[in-house]
Amino acid sequence: MTQDNIIQVEDLVKVYPGEVKALSGIDFAVGRGEFFGFLGPNGAGKSTTIKILSTLLRKTSGKVGVAGFDVGQDPMAVRKTIGFAMQEVGLDDLSSGLDFLVMQGLLYKLGRKQAKARAAELLELVGLTDVADRKVGTYSGGMRRRIDLAGALVHRPEILFLDEPTTGLDPQSRLAIWDHLNELHLQGITILLTTQMMEEADHLCERLAIIDTGRIVAEGSPADLKQQIGDDVVRISIMSSGGAGLSSAGPGVSPEGASSGSTNGSTNGATGDPVNREVYDRALALVSGQSYVLGSSVVDDELVVSVRDGDASAPNLLKLMIENSIEIARLAVSRPTLDDVFLQHTGRTIRSDNGGGDEFAQSLRPWLGLRRGQ
Repeated sequence: MTQDNIIQVEDLVKVYPGEVKALSGIDFAVGRGEFFGFLGPNGAGKSTTIKILSTLLRKTSGKVGVAGFDVGQDPMAVRKTIGFAMQEVGLDDLSSGLDFLVMQGLLYKLGRKQAKARAAELLELVGLTDVADRKVGTYSGGMRRRIDLAGALVHRPEILFLDEPTTGLDPQSRLAIWDHLNELHLQGITILLTTQMMEEADHLCERLAIIDTGRIVAEGSPADLKQQIGDDVVRISIMSSGGAGLSSAGPGVSPEGASSGSTNGSTNGATGDPVNREVYDRALALVSGQSYVLGSSVVDDELVVSVRDGDASAPNLLKLMIENSIEIARLAVSRPTLDDVFLQHTGRTIRSDNGGGDEFAQSLRPWLGLRRGQ
């Protein structure tokens, strides 16, 4: 481990029973004081990685160093340096928020007076001072996440692990958690977060790794990853036979007044009939040969095209479709997103993944006679 990296992972492999490979030799490092993220769909390997780093799960092979300690050889030393807020919040519903945090402090061998002072400090940090004496069982989902976060900070850890900390929260509660995490980052705590929410990764992380099926497919700052896609993304929905498309409309205009990023599910056009896949394949072949196109694919009955300049490229793409008798139902231009980055590297979007549960839960599905995604 280098002096500047507080987490160092080399060739990490994890294989679950039944020869289910959750991690296939991943490498990454996290700098001291960095806010680092793992972005990917359910079952990608995010939870497995963070559980190995926090000593909750044994690796199959590879090297994993946390705060200068080997997770396999010195797990107790690792645990003293980290805090961990898991997906499933485990709280004592009969305790008050204050009592819960005081108990956490006592478990970390703080004196009672010191534990009470630390609890009061953390309640202020996460905005729960006014409800400190209420039973945790009466807290809302967002409040429970915040008290769980406070519990992970009682012993002043160098590193904070967060496994999808805002899953299931309403937007207001999610923003509150984000504010608290940004404050912790400013205090110098190293944070490693897993998420399947593009907006969360984009908003919080200085740098992130995009992971899919146990492999890291891209790594860098959100801005750099999106810049690699191109200047803009043009999304084109093709008309089903018999509908009135954009052949006579102006470039970039949707017949329904739609703006960027629209999708149409499995049907397109006025008739609602499925578009022939061959038409999309022909359109894909046409756009792939254009000098201003950096990448293209078909996802959810949309032609997604990465281009250098959307304002200039959209009219050219529309003209190309018209000249080849392909009617357009909708055309929209947007800036690249992290989902576009995931699409470029995997051929699908994070949103299209319908798997459920973490990697270990997925590994059990074949034993139960279930298909992935059921």
